[in-house]
Amino acid sequence: MNGEDPQERPDFIRAVINGLERYNPEAAGTLEAYLTQQCEEKFCDCNANRALLKLYQLNPDRIKDEAITNILVKAMTQFPSPQFDLALHLLSPSQSNPGPNSSSELTEAVSKLRALNAQLEGAEYARFWATLDSDDLYADLTTDIAGFEDMIRVRIAQLVGQSYREIQFPVLESWLGLNNAEATTQFITETCGWKVEGDLVQIPKNADNEARKAEIREDVNVDMFARVIKRSWEDSA
Repeated sequence: MNGEDPQERPDFIRAVINGLERYNPEAAGTLEAYLTQQCEEKFCDCNANRALLKLYQLNPDRIKDEAITNILVKAMTQFPSPQFDLALHLLSPSQSNPGPNSSSELTEAVSKLRALNAQLEGAEYARFWATLDSDDLYADLTTDIAGFEDMIRVRIAQLVGQSYREIQFPVLESWLGLNNAEATTQFITETCGWKVEGDLVQIPKNADNEARKAEIREDVNVDMFARVIKRSWEDSA
């Protein structure tokens, strides 16, 4: 997963974000169309999306709320990473950190997406799914992102595979947001390629989850001791 420099990025977008065109207000339409492509084709270009947010920052009259929320949702799928916060910091303070009296639809949407992202970053996966199902607004905010829930599940599974050799089935089921044993088993075996043995999910050994013996070597020679003894002798003389 490379959300900063994806291979799907076309040459004309690369020319926009790497040249002076990135400051041309007319480039906003091009970057918005590219954002729509990302949403439909399940890839993410955070660099290009930040260029669009920067244009919105410089040209407030061109701001499109839907584009902003789509950028934040796409950035969220890159967890754990700083991508969501990097996008958030390009919004105006009233949007990214609304006060208690803020009531616009965009500020409410940003606030809810911040909460979701914090749960993913904090590995509170079961809580994330519960929050996602708690308000219809979340469904509205993620509806443009094709395969959003599947992308989140796959990312969670990748992180689990990097950290565990085995995990309890009910725990993983809650983390994947699949409250159905059959669907969970199908995801585990077909998507992840793992094995279910009773109440345990067995995860194959890999470079990240393999236990390694730590070897600590201290290279101390006689000359080092001699210098220490000599220095202490000189200090006491």
